[in-house]
Amino acid sequence: MGKLQGKVAVITGGSTGIGLAMAKRFVAEGAYVFITGRRKKELDDAVKEIGDNVTGVRGDVANPADLDHLYETVKAKGRIDIVVANAGVAEFARLESVTEEHFDNIFNVNVRGALFTVQKALPVLNDGGSIILIGSVASAKGTPAFTVYGASKAAIRNFVRGWTVELKDRRIRCNVLSPGPIATPLVDAQSPEVMEKLVSSIPMGRAGEPDEVAKAAVFLASDDSSFITGVELFVDGGRAQI
Repeated sequence: MGKLQGKVAVITGGSTGIGLAMAKRFVAEGAYVFITGRRKKELDDAVKEIGDNVTGVRGDVANPADLDHLYETVKAKGRIDIVVANAGVAEFARLESVTEEHFDNIFNVNVRGALFTVQKALPVLNDGGSIILIGSVASAKGTPAFTVYGASKAAIRNFVRGWTVELKDRRIRCNVLSPGPIATPLVDAQSPEVMEKLVSSIPMGRAGEPDEVAKAAVFLASDDSSFITGVELFVDGGRAQI
C-alpha cells in the first residue's frame, strides 16, 4: 500500500518540472491528484503522462477566479487532504534593472498566488491535512539578479510560520519544501559557464532531479511526517547549509 493511499491532493503548477514529478509520485503512492497549469496543451500532456487518478484544471493562481474554478471542480468530487502550492515564476533582473512589472509578476504568482491557493482550499481541506509551500534555496542565499525571486520565497517561509499556529486547532500541518538547483527547463537553459559556477556551490557536486524533490514532498504529505510542522526542508545538495 502506498504512503498516500486514499488521499486526495491539489498541486498547482503540476504540468511541468517539479510539479509534474510530484503529481506522478503522489499517484504512484496511491493518491488522487488535481493539477493546474496555465497552458492547456502542457496540462493535457501532463494528464496523459500521469495516466490514472488525475484531473487537470487549467488556470492561473494569480487569478482568484481561476482558483475558485479549481476548488469548485474539487468540491464536485469531494474533499482534499493535501495542498501543494507549487506554481511559481522566476526571472532574473539586477537591482538597477528591476521594474514594477518584474516585481508584480513574481509576487503576484509566487506570493499572492500561494496565499489564495491555500486560503481558498480551507473549506474543502480535511482536518489533519497537509499544506506544502514550495520555497527555494534562493530565500536563504544571496544570488545576483535573483533578489526579487528570493524575497518572494522568503515571504513563503513566513506564511508557514504563521499558518502553523493559525491552523493548529484543525491539526493541519504546514511546511515549506525548498529545492536547490534542480534539472528543470529554467536551469537547463543556463550557459555552461553559469552551470559550472552553480554546481561548484553545491556540496554534492550536481544539480538535483525533480523526482528527488517529489520524494521529499511525499514525506511531508504523508503520515511519515506526522509530528513535523512549521519547518523548511531543503532539498538542495547542501547548498543552503554552508
